[in-house]
Order: sequence, then C-alpha cells, then structure tokens
Amino acid sequence: MKKIVVVFAVFVLPLALCAQTEFKFTSGLVAESVHQYGRQALVQDEIAYQLTKGIFKKPEAGQTLFINEEGEAIQWQTIEADSSGRFRGRSLGDGYLYLEYSSDREQVAVLNISRNSMFYINGVPRGSDLYGDGWMYMPVRLKQGLNEILIRGSRFSRWQGIDAKMSFPEKLVYLIDEDLTMPHVVLDEKSGLLWGAIVVSNGTDKPLEGLSITSTIEGKKTVTALPVIPPMTIRKVGFQFDPVNVSEAQEYDCVVSLQQKKKSLDEVTISIDAVAPSSHQKHTFISSIDGSVQYYGVAPQKENRGAGQSLFLSVHGAGVEAIGQARAYKPKDWGTLVAPTNRRPRGFNWEDWGMKDGLEVLEIAKKKYSPDPNKIYLTGHSMGGHGTWILGATYPDKWAAIAPCAGYPILAEYGSSDGTIPTESQNQVEQLLLRTSNPSNVITLAENYKSHGIYIHHGDADRVVPVTYARQMREVLSKFHPDFSYYEYPGGSHWFGNESVDWDPLFDYFKWHSNKADSSVNTIDFMTANPGISASHRWISILQQQKPLEFSRVQLERDKAQNTINGTTENVYALKIQIDDLDQSKNIQVKLDGDSLSIDPGAQEVVYLYKNDQWEVGSELSKKQKGPHRGGTFKDGFNNQMVYVYATKGSAAENEWAYSKARFDAEVWYYRGNGSIDIVADKDFDPKKYADRGVVLYGNANTNTAWDKLLKDCPIRVGNGEVTLGKESFRGEDLSAYFVWPRPDSDIASVSVISGTGLTGMKSTEANQYFAGGSGFPDYMIFTSNMLKNGIEGVKAAGFFGNDWTLENGDQQIQSEL
Repeated sequence: MKKIVVVFAVFVLPLALCAQTEFKFTSGLVAESVHQYGRQALVQDEIAYQLTKGIFKKPEAGQTLFINEEGEAIQWQTIEADSSGRFRGRSLGDGYLYLEYSSDREQVAVLNISRNSMFYINGVPRGSDLYGDGWMYMPVRLKQGLNEILIRGSRFSRWQGIDAKMSFPEKLVYLIDEDLTMPHVVLDEKSGLLWGAIVVSNGTDKPLEGLSITSTIEGKKTVTALPVIPPMTIRKVGFQFDPVNVSEAQEYDCVVSLQQKKKSLDEVTISIDAVAPSSHQKHTFISSIDGSVQYYGVAPQKENRGAGQSLFLSVHGAGVEAIGQARAYKPKDWGTLVAPTNRRPRGFNWEDWGMKDGLEVLEIAKKKYSPDPNKIYLTGHSMGGHGTWILGATYPDKWAAIAPCAGYPILAEYGSSDGTIPTESQNQVEQLLLRTSNPSNVITLAENYKSHGIYIHHGDADRVVPVTYARQMREVLSKFHPDFSYYEYPGGSHWFGNESVDWDPLFDYFKWHSNKADSSVNTIDFMTANPGISASHRWISILQQQKPLEFSRVQLERDKAQNTINGTTENVYALKIQIDDLDQSKNIQVKLDGDSLSIDPGAQEVVYLYKNDQWEVGSELSKKQKGPHRGGTFKDGFNNQMVYVYATKGSAAENEWAYSKARFDAEVWYYRGNGSIDIVADKDFDPKKYADRGVVLYGNANTNTAWDKLLKDCPIRVGNGEVTLGKESFRGEDLSAYFVWPRPDSDIASVSVISGTGLTGMKSTEANQYFAGGSGFPDYMIFTSNMLKNGIEGVKAAGFFGNDWTLENGDQQIQSEL
C-alpha cells in the first residue's frame, strides 16, 4: 500500500515554515471501534494497550487488530483523503488513523494534525488539535527510515474528518502568531504596560534559556524576559508592550522580536486594536492558576459609569470567543457586562479550570468596576447556559439572579459525554470512581437555587440543545422555587440572533432582583459535593465531610432575637459558623442534629464545630488537614501555578517516558486551557524556588529524586516493581498510579503524582484524559495496563484519604481479582 503522496500545496503557515515544501498525507489505514472515553477515570483503548505492552504490530490492510467483546474482528481498512486532502468517515470517531513516513535521514519536522484527540509518533504521545483550530504545529524528530503515526480520532473526526500535513522548518526556533492572546488598548484608560501572549516553537533537543521578547509599538520598545522553552515542543509565553504613544482608535502594528542573549532568532508583526472607552473591549491578566496570560471581554456601561452599578457575568457557548460573547450585548445604562473565556472557546465546559477562570474574572471585574455587591448577575448561552446552571448551583450566594439561555443542566447527560450514572449493578470501585463527578450534578444541588432568582430563556425549535432541557429544569424548580421565570421563544432555534442572550425581559428580570446582605439572611439551606470546590454560603462553611464527595447539606435557622441557631446537617464533619451578627454579650444556643451547645462567643467572630459521636466546639481547622483551602482529588495539584517535575534517575527509557509525558500534558494543557507550564527536571527542582506552587510529579520513588522532598510521609509509595498502599502491596511491572498529596512545605499547594512500577505501568498513564472538563478522579487510583483493554477489571484500588490525610480514616475500595 502506498502510504504517502508528496504534494505541493499552499497553507497558512508560520513564516519559518513557508520557505519549505509541505507534505500532505493522502493514504492510510483506519481501524474503528478501538477506544472508549468518557468524563471519568476509566478509559478503554486497544491501541494504547498494545503500545503500552510493546505488542503493537505494523498494520496492513485486512489485518486484524483485535477481537472485541462481541467476538467481532476489528480490522485495518484502507482510507484515502478526499480532494481537499482530508480523511473522512464515521469510523474515525472512535477509531485510529495510521500513517507512515519514510525519512532518508534523521531530521526535525513539524506535524499539523487537526480534529483528533491526540497522536503517537513512533509510540510517543503528542498533543493535538481537537477542534480543528489549525495552529498546533508540533515539532518532532523523525528517525531515519520508517516513522509511524497513530492518530486517535474524536467526535470531531467523525463529523468533520482529519487533516494531516507535515513541514520542514527553515528555522528550529521561531514565533507562531496564529494563536495570540492580546488586549485592546482602551483610550483614556491609564493602564501602563499591557500583557499579550505568543507561541514560541523549540525544534531543538535542548531547553531554550535566556530568551526575551522586545515589543515595539509606535516607537516604544519594551523588553520582557521569557521562561524556559522545553525541548522539541511549543510554549505560549507572556510579553509586555507599552501603548503610551497610542492616541487614536485604530489598528496598530506591533513588532515582536525574539532574542537569546541579544541574538535575534525571529521576528513577526502583529496587529493591536485601540478602541474608545465606549466600545466593546478585551482586557488581559495573569492567571493565578498557571501564571499564563488570559483575557476577558467587556461590554462597557453606556453611561453613568462609576462605583455602585450592576455587574453581569456572561459565559459563552462552545466555540465562541469571549469578545464575541460580549459583542452580542448592547451596552446597558445600568451596568457593565464581563465575559470570561473558560480558558478557551471550548475549554473545560465551565467546569474544573473553566469554573476557576470564571471566578477569577469575576473577582478582577469587582475590583475594576466596583459594582454594588448586591447587583451581580450571571447569564450564558448553550455551553454557557450549562455554565450558568453549574456556577449558579455551586456558588449560590454570589448572584442576585441567574439566566441560563439554551442551556443543558448536567454535562454527563448532554451529548458530549457518555452519560454514565451510578447504578446499584456496578461494583464498589466503579461506584467510588463515578462519585467523583457529583460536583457536576446540578439536579441534586438544585435547591441551592433558592438563594437567587432564575430566568430561563430557550428557543422552542432548538435542535442543538433541545428545549426539553429547559422544561426539565422548569419541572425541577416548580417543586420548591418561589421566584423563577420561564420563556420559550416561539420558533427560536439554537441561535436566533442577539436576542438569544440580549433579551430585554431577561434584563428587566435582573433589574427587579437584588441580592441580600448576609446579615439579613437567617435561613440557610446549602449543599455541596466537595468543600474543596464550594464550601461557603452566607454565614456558614462546610469545612469537612464525613464521606468524601457524597453530597453534604446544612439547613439552619438563625433567630437573632433569641440568639439561637437550630438545624440539621447531612454528611458534615466540620462546620464554621459566622456569629458576629448575633449578640456577643451572652451565650449563643446552638442545636444541631439534636445536639445542644451553649457557646460563649467571647471576642470570636466565628465558631468551629466538629461532629464525632455528637457535635462539639473546637478550634480553627488546621491547614494541614483537608479543607476548602486544599480539598484533595487527583487534579488538585494542577493549580497554584503548577510546575511539572520529570524523572531523570531511571533507565534511559524511563527518563524518556517521564519527559515525554510531562511534555504531552503541557501540550494538552496549552491547547485546552490556553496555558503555559514550567517543565523542570527533578535534579533542578528546588522547593524553595517553587514555593507554594502545585507540583505534578512524573516517575516513581526510584526514578524521580523529588519524591522524597515532596512525598516522604505519603502512605502511597510507588517504586520499581511494587506499589504500597498503607498495609496493602501490589507487585508487578505494569502497575500505574494517579494520586494527590498535600505539599508538606505549603498550606495551599498539592502534589499530583503520575507514576508506574515499570515502563509498562508508566506508559499506561498516557491514555487518560484528566484535562477533559467534568472528568472526575478520586484522591488515588491504582490500576494496571489491563484497564486499557478491559476497563474496571484493571483497577486495583481507588479511594479518598481521610480529613487528616490518612488512609485509615479515609474511604477505600480494593478490588479482588476477577
């Protein structure tokens, strides 16, 4: 079979690639029904399994890849690109596309593959362009002879096909200006230096240090030192520019020059828009999640600007830019509208880091625009309608009212997930794993909506997000909510113009609603599934749970005249109550779950209560315990400007895996989260240099020298050939582990560990998609490569640490051999 045809073509490429011949793959092989991915920790992927075990064979047309559970032979079939150079077919959705390239020498190339979830080149995983944006130019080192590329398809592959092309760069280090993050220069706003971001490609085998960017706009130069660019990958970096000489509302050229110790490496010219204060606008900021440059869109208030006005947070739909979301709204004369990005137009479905982005922008907007704290509103469309439902349920006291437009409530019940819901027929390990998605279940959390008004807006002819979702929520709310409004737009499709979001009756509803001061609210009814995500409501905080990630609830009544608090709790171990609104001159009488307490407030503004056999007054929760500051689950380490630390003390193959996996995760994070990551070798990791930062550690106790610096007291230890889990021990070379542990020298940061007992176990961690929005993981999970083939059968153990970070007081499930 002829696997590749060389064609001359014209593509939009970075300047460093334009002088060379571009190659497009036009022939290949495809195997369907190979992988199954949902928004959970379990994955099945036959090709990942075979690559992990070292048994993958060079395919040929008609060759059987494997026999599935139904006894059917899954075979490789030939596939040809169409006249546009695109591979198409439904089989790509849950299948793999196989391509070959024979190189006459070892050399650096750039692969650009679109609408796939990832790819392997010669067995090494690389980040890819899931949504077909076109700007993922991945530098790779081709070996002399045959190079094999395995491309894992996605639902976008099924709908739109896969493009695969390769270029040979004129330079090995250059700038890519197709994925910029840039602000507008807002005239008359004295903002000083502004932040932008651009991608640097490093096609060398060495980390690039001592880099800087010089920006020049209207004659004003600004120099920004850059972080290290890891070998053979791309990294988006922030740089500053000075708009002091910008004076008119127009487009300006900005020259961006990349240098290394005064040596010029590359230069591009980008455009920056200057806008009037009354125009829709973009603002950038440095994110506390990872230190990257992010932006938000604004529809400024039309008139009467100043403190004490309203603030609207609008969260966009899938594929929509934040500035596009803002431009869908006419400026209001009674408030400012702010649109966060979800980190990308698709990002994280307004869950996980997408939710964090929304909250981060909300706090920035509150400081910048000084709104009336009781006049903050939330709305969004489509995926942003889901974002409205989940942000409204998770943080109910932040909003005066919310307005989901064309939204679905639960991600797992929408078409972008497999919709798996826990049932009694599933075993206990799987039940525990599925429990980790409870924070996304807004139906169970729905009574939190009682804290604010709700306006539901949906077209009755919507075929993308059917109106049945709106009717479902109307039915849910009708059972308890005293103040919601519902409107179906006659004949309205998914998008029927700007009225799909900028709907006058919706904003009239907002205008009629104000939030209440905490001091005036005496009835509390609040639920959470994870205090590490959402702990507080008005004057109470759920600090710790009895059973991790089961739903917790507090229902309290406060009587200021009687100086009493009475109520009930469910699945709550530690509770904080604000008492400064009660009479401090006499004891406060508290009755919880039938237990009576008489509390002398003294000079305290808060009281801490703990439930063992009964409720008791205690001291402030220690930062060394689990709590809202650091609540656990595996993904917790991917925060606080995380740094990826890879092993260098294993075998050559183990060290190569550790760096390749860290690089792969950084590439996926960049694509999904517009992010930027420091990748550091274990020998260069100094805890003091990276104080209070999250750490993601790749390797095991024998291969990664940072292990004892960060995990010395952890009851989970992964070494060569063995995993110990407290008193339990698992042996073999194909064991894998994901787990989280509190960073011992920090009160806020966590360590997320990606580990294996040998090369097979290490490679088994590659297939998982923990960056998928809404994907749930426990505190720890131990599995074998068999999970990739047989799902839950390959999971050895999973669980949660106790509130004191011990295994003994936690919730653990160990699976017997099946």
